[in-house]
Amino acid sequence: MPTGKPRSTKKTPHISIIVRALNEEKHLGRLLTAIASQSLPNPEVILVDSGSTDRTLAIARRHRAKIVHIKPQDFTFGRSLNLGIRKASGDVMVLASAHVFPEHDDWLRNLVAPFADPQVAMAYGKQRGTDESQFSESQHFRKWFPEHSTPAQPHGFANNANSALRKSVWETIPFDEELTGLEDLAWASTAHAEGYKIAYVAEAGVYHVHNETAAQIMNRHRREAIALRQILPASTFSFVNLLSLFVRNTLSDYAAALRQGQFLRQMINIPRFRFLQYWGTYRGYRDPAQPSSQLKRVFYYPPDALEPRLATSQSARPRDKSA
Repeated sequence: MPTGKPRSTKKTPHISIIVRALNEEKHLGRLLTAIASQSLPNPEVILVDSGSTDRTLAIARRHRAKIVHIKPQDFTFGRSLNLGIRKASGDVMVLASAHVFPEHDDWLRNLVAPFADPQVAMAYGKQRGTDESQFSESQHFRKWFPEHSTPAQPHGFANNANSALRKSVWETIPFDEELTGLEDLAWASTAHAEGYKIAYVAEAGVYHVHNETAAQIMNRHRREAIALRQILPASTFSFVNLLSLFVRNTLSDYAAALRQGQFLRQMINIPRFRFLQYWGTYRGYRDPAQPSSQLKRVFYYPPDALEPRLATSQSARPRDKSA
């Protein structure tokens, strides 16, 4: 059982929603509009921006979101969440990717419902792909985010694209600011090991839009593999693992595509995605445990997205910190 005592939880807790963003003008408005129409009204919304150069900030202001800035060179997933949560006034922090949107108007109410149990530290909801999603990624969502809820998981898995946590627990377990990803898995695993409950809520579903290039798919899995090595130092990923998982999951996806009448349309996309996924994982297990600043920028930012801003920023101030 937890050694600390969580603060008492009201029947309907005060909610703050933290959204991380970088150039999310395409999707952010849809999420913020959906938040405004939720059956649980008036949550505080905080946008943590890491250097957007498009209309992201204007969209956030139009929806009256509180904006918090983090320098691009300081960004990590955990650090940006810690920064946003410190600025939040709620009892329960809802963490949402800027490129998700709820399935229905009861998403928020359902996601925070488990916090009526004071031993629940974290809850996370279902994710589904959209028409823009890679077929294999949609299969991944169906595997890891099933249709049935689990009020107290026997393990510490969670995903911050659609999650909520109790702020009083976060005050003793902040997010790891050095990980290159999987900060949600690390946080949930630590909380679970300390005796808190992690709840999965299928009724709190979102659609998760990933419209990535081949390089972005590979690099996402590469940085997550680096993080997984830090979370599970004894874990390994060999070339045999790569081949085995590639073949098994490609065949599994082909079977699903046949059942769904999409085989011909997905015949090339499926092995392409699965190869990038596992090749990225293989490379991540061979990268340095602490990636260079240059590699972090490859991981966190689309090509050339911040070059003009970084160049201007660095030339305008003393060079007291490496990028």
